Amino acid sequence: MESIRFAESLSMFVDVAQAKSFSAVARRKGLVASSVARQIDALEQDLNVPLFTRSTRALVMTEAGSLLFERAVKILHDMTDARSEVVSLDGSVQGLLRVSCVPAFGRRHVAPHLGSLFEKHPALNVELELTERVVDPVLERFDIVIRIGDQPDSSLICQRIGSQRYIMGASPAYLERHGRPRTFEELSGHRLIDRQHSTSARGWRELDGFDWRRPPQFALESNDCDARRMCAAQGLGIALMPNWAIGEDLAAGRIVELDLEGTPRQEPSGIFLVRAAPRASVKVRAFTEHLLESIGRSASWVSDAATAGE
Repeated sequence: MESIRFAESLSMFVDVAQAKSFSAVARRKGLVASSVARQIDALEQDLNVPLFTRSTRALVMTEAGSLLFERAVKILHDMTDARSEVVSLDGSVQGLLRVSCVPAFGRRHVAPHLGSLFEKHPALNVELELTERVVDPVLERFDIVIRIGDQPDSSLICQRIGSQRYIMGASPAYLERHGRPRTFEELSGHRLIDRQHSTSARGWRELDGFDWRRPPQFALESNDCDARRMCAAQGLGIALMPNWAIGEDLAAGRIVELDLEGTPRQEPSGIFLVRAAPRASVKVRAFTEHLLESIGRSASWVSDAATAGE
């Protein structure tokens, strides 16, 4: 198998290994599952070793498959880096840029600025994946991953682009109907909007101070940040939301921030652009600069929408 075909098959193998499915990869690439399976068959025949154990229920890598996967990820990553460096020698911004981001942040602070990015760099193509899961830029071959929350020490390169703090807020209509709480303890008598299946500091349940013998009433639970924001603005209850999600609502008066006595202290956390390559490619630098110009450098968010319009 010649080098080009081997590299293409290697890339397909990594995609299948990560997705654990021929059909999922086929859908993403606009192919039929049998075409993907045939390419993996050809790779196995060329190497003379099975890479997957196949059944009707699962697709599991063999020992040989696991070894190849570990090497293939590094090979493909190095190939991408090498191509990017050579292509960008003339300083032009072109090629595919793969970006991953949490959905709400991507919808509000990345996607709205792609049009003006393409106006500057028409030869650039962006693949934007919006997902709640923690994406590994090395294993999944993303150029940039936007992560929220302080990052553990690692070999990844992190550039802080802003900070996040959580805000308790409700609509004026809700406060008029149910009264405005003055202390944190009074929240137990109010309708709250929470993150569904909350497992981090992004939800009410992770805050100290509630008497769980008399738990608060959760009027709405949703795993979507924008859904919680919109419901808070409609008067369904009091929400605990990141400032980057509700800055515009605060400025417009749709949501009022509550500064409650006795609220547990929450330290601000960072928002980061994370990449694997030690040296940023031209297209990564172009995307980074454009995003910083669009949302404001070190947004916080942005100065909490100019302190809610003052």
